[in-house]
Amino acid sequence: MAKSVEDRITGKRMRRARNQAWSLMVCGLLAGLDAAAQPIGIVENPCPSESMPSAAFGKLVTELLVEPHTITAEELERFNDSPELAEVVAANRLYAGQDWPGLCRFRSANARVLSRSSSPRVVFMGDSITENWQLADPEFFDGRVVNRGISGQTTAQMLVRFRADVVALRPRIVHILAGTNDVAGNTGPMTTQDFKNNIMSMVDLAQANGITVVVASIPPAASFTWRPEVKPVPTIKALNEWLREYCAQQHIRYVDYYSALAGSAGEFPAELSNDGVHPNLNGYAIMRRLAENALSARRR
Repeated sequence: MAKSVEDRITGKRMRRARNQAWSLMVCGLLAGLDAAAQPIGIVENPCPSESMPSAAFGKLVTELLVEPHTITAEELERFNDSPELAEVVAANRLYAGQDWPGLCRFRSANARVLSRSSSPRVVFMGDSITENWQLADPEFFDGRVVNRGISGQTTAQMLVRFRADVVALRPRIVHILAGTNDVAGNTGPMTTQDFKNNIMSMVDLAQANGITVVVASIPPAASFTWRPEVKPVPTIKALNEWLREYCAQQHIRYVDYYSALAGSAGEFPAELSNDGVHPNLNGYAIMRRLAENALSARRR
């Protein structure tokens, strides 16, 4: 049946709202920065203020992506018009050229971890899928398990901050979940070998410092709303096959989220993801069970 003019307009409006929302949310969600306070050069404190997203913004993301439901155009418009998002956008523009790898994001939090008498058991390194996990399941990240996910990041950015956000914290285990944004090209085009090199380098850094490595598969996605021209299914499958083989060769723990989450066409089913890329509460419940099994497995 042909769509009415009204339906076509609504569809375009929905796609435009989604593209605006996702393009903003994958840019590294930083808040509370003052342009006048930006330091220059080699300084004692390159991070003028705490760069964690606000609790209010976290609530918006939770309502949009974490709580299972069908996202509407009206909901996306409310998100786009929110003052919390406006603050994040302004901060991101300010910091885009100042801190590409996101080293300031967890600098204060890392200092607090290092001030404790004991080190964390596990550090979760990743992008928005890891970052949102804290919103979905805060009890999981209880201090012994710490979250170092930054929305929108690729493996290149994670590699730069890996020593500060993982090695320096002296965890027993690191859980690396990365690749969605590499496939999307968030920091520009790259080869599959670039992705592999970044994963291998993070593994090398961890193992050289006595840290057990758990490598996760890339979760499913049939499309990216902020990169509609990218067709991610075959690339995600190929990279996951390499990750599995690499982990087997290196005797590294591999956790296969993809097989547990993917639909028959390589999509992220609606009951497990509101937007087809990020898990919702149902998706994270599955992931937690798999993660706990991988983290508790006997070290090989």
